[in-house]
Amino acid sequence: MKRRTFLLSTLGAVASAQVASKDNQVPEWVRNALMEDNARAKSLPQFPPGFLFGTATSAFQIEGATHEGGRGESIWDRFCKTPGKVKGRENADVACDHFHLWKSDIALMKSLGIQSYRFSIAWPRLQPPGSGAANQTGIDFYSRIIDELLANGIRPFPTLYHWDLPQPLQDRGGWAARETADRFAEYAQIATRAYADRCPNWLIFNEPTMFINLGNLSGIHAPGLRDPAVTMRAGHIVNLAQGKAFRAMKAVSPKLRIGSAFSMSQPYPASTSDEDRRAAERFHAWENIWYIEPALHGRYPSAIGPIPDKLLDIRPGDMDLTRAPFDFIGINNYSRAVIEHDPHFPIPFAAFRWLSGETGPKTDVQWEVYPRGLYEITMRIWRDYKLPIEITENGAAYNTPPGRDGEIPDQQRIDFYNSYLHELCQAVADGADVRAYHAWSLLDNFEWNEGYTPRFGLVYVDYNTLARTPKASAHWYAKLIAAQKNSL
Repeated sequence: MKRRTFLLSTLGAVASAQVASKDNQVPEWVRNALMEDNARAKSLPQFPPGFLFGTATSAFQIEGATHEGGRGESIWDRFCKTPGKVKGRENADVACDHFHLWKSDIALMKSLGIQSYRFSIAWPRLQPPGSGAANQTGIDFYSRIIDELLANGIRPFPTLYHWDLPQPLQDRGGWAARETADRFAEYAQIATRAYADRCPNWLIFNEPTMFINLGNLSGIHAPGLRDPAVTMRAGHIVNLAQGKAFRAMKAVSPKLRIGSAFSMSQPYPASTSDEDRRAAERFHAWENIWYIEPALHGRYPSAIGPIPDKLLDIRPGDMDLTRAPFDFIGINNYSRAVIEHDPHFPIPFAAFRWLSGETGPKTDVQWEVYPRGLYEITMRIWRDYKLPIEITENGAAYNTPPGRDGEIPDQQRIDFYNSYLHELCQAVADGADVRAYHAWSLLDNFEWNEGYTPRFGLVYVDYNTLARTPKASAHWYAKLIAAQKNSL
């Protein structure tokens, strides 16, 4: 049954008050649905047997030790040292010091019942210059993590690239240089040769739309460029790199299960106009599936319209090289996208503006809470591609401080997870083959250009002492996982 959660949310507190005092003035379906919504808020969603509950992190955001173990410089190390780029002039030199505290962090995951841990391998730690021989110290570091995860019954789920391009490659053109695709494929083969015997599940990229557009178009992320032409070329080269890495990894072990994690927001036209409706479809093409269509179909999304090969620097044979027949698709989802037509968008054929939705409440970074968007984007990707899906990121920033008793009562985060997971559960019930869910994030951590201000973690990190304290949401998540196990 299709729920009416968000129509109800537009009625808001007024409707709730009417239900309490003037039932005869409120339609029966509103009263029933509000009662259902209240019941859902108190209940735990129930997923099918074999569904995995996990958490996610990325190397640059938690590891620290940027000058230890033979690690090389990344574009984010350089970006953080550029004045005015990161809030508070913060950097990730220490971050959460996971480089030294990884074993206790895994013990913490074990105590919460985490079943799958999505982490990223730092390319500059494994191959400091971005080419040539592997750094054995880096190889050994992740090998120990993988072994410890397996010893604790947690599935290791590595991501090859979570935004930390080796700076020497950026100095030679970064993702806008075709050489980078070949270097990435070599790195992918190094990593899979090292870990494929223990890690059957892999992600190639995390959010290519974000690291290309935010790093090369808006310039708010590393490497800090604002160049539409570079953005177009770099996006195409990332698609080449994805295809080449996929084949390099399968050459090491054909049985590997490989996908990528894509940032996705369900688009909603800002009005009923044809212009806004078409803009919403362009958004979907540009933001959600720009790196899926080439991988699965060897083409760019049709909603964008014809694109001159010269603009992307597409060369003979390129679209065959972009092909990567994924074994699954990873979805990172936080909110929805309200879209209107905008002829001034810096990529002319995209021509949309992403507005802030106003139906739901906001997190502390002003992202709208819109759980139904997770249901709808999951169902759309399932209908369009019929591949298994893993939710590779979903979470919210709430900066709830510790109370006098040391507890962190982050009820808003609990409500967020509960509502989004109920919607995901509905998608599964409606036929979507969703295999796993990963909460972002395990730890409060370095949040890119926002520094350490937003706190997304299930676990509170005191950045002065590096002490970890599970929040109320962590205990809730542990209860959810335990209830799932007990029901089987």
